[in-house]
Amino acid sequence: MKFINFEAIQRLEISSSICLEWVESALRMKYDCCLPSKISMKINPDIFFNTMPSYLPACGRFGVKIVSRFPERRPSLLSDILLYDSNTGEALALMDGSWITAMRTGAVAALSIKYLKSSFAKEYAFLGLGNTARATLLCLLSILGDEPLHIRLLAYKEQELLFMERFKEFSNLTFSIYNDTESLITGADVVVSCVTVAHELFASDSCYKPGVLVVPVHTRGFQNCDLFFDKVYADDTNHVCEFRYFNQFRQFDEFTNVLLLKNPGRISDEERILAYNIGIALHDIYFASEIYDKLKDSFSDIASNMTNEKFWV
Repeated sequence: MKFINFEAIQRLEISSSICLEWVESALRMKYDCCLPSKISMKINPDIFFNTMPSYLPACGRFGVKIVSRFPERRPSLLSDILLYDSNTGEALALMDGSWITAMRTGAVAALSIKYLKSSFAKEYAFLGLGNTARATLLCLLSILGDEPLHIRLLAYKEQELLFMERFKEFSNLTFSIYNDTESLITGADVVVSCVTVAHELFASDSCYKPGVLVVPVHTRGFQNCDLFFDKVYADDTNHVCEFRYFNQFRQFDEFTNVLLLKNPGRISDEERILAYNIGIALHDIYFASEIYDKLKDSFSDIASNMTNEKFWV
């Protein structure tokens, strides 16, 4: 078994365009894979452990990701991935999951925007400006190229300044800073929320203009949208079926069906659309499998010293 750390993954310099290819490939094979519901264990409203398994027959791999959030830890979100050979059961690697989690989540959000945004979308609102938001914008720029975009940022602990500094090289971007969520969201064409914890709604119904696309990466703060948005998509039904208003969604489908042309997606620039495409274990294990194949010859095996005896008691 290999141990593959964060630095080794980062040194591969995998582009955002490759990340987009990987998440789309994984979503297109979703219905040929095994994707059990994740198990979420909450210690309190702000601390959790999520266990996320998946089996990808086409890759000959299965694995599991463990992700946890501790507000006082830096970074607060961390994850690890175990990857296995599905033909032999051999443990292939223990991998740091932080890079994979951020980039696959950002790529899924950007892919959602590509397929579901209105034709006139120019105003993009971002709240929660950590690694996931950065990954989302990087992937979005890979899709939209040099198209001029106005990026609205919610001020929080001066993270908005760091965010603008990170993207200062992109001449097609302009930025505005907002101090409250209602002002941020009002008039935005696309709203991307990477806030990991929210205890109240971000904005009243009237703040969401016709044609808006909302992508709540961590799902919190948009429950009112569940009731009046025209369409709701998710990358997996099990992510949202326990939502309070799930049975009151006006229209619902999995995003994979948009990619497979079984669902038309957006059909009007007036539709308000909610995309709970937040990334699934399928993406994590697909990314882990691809990265393992790139790095497996660069790492020595770690001796596991596991028993090979059938009877040992």
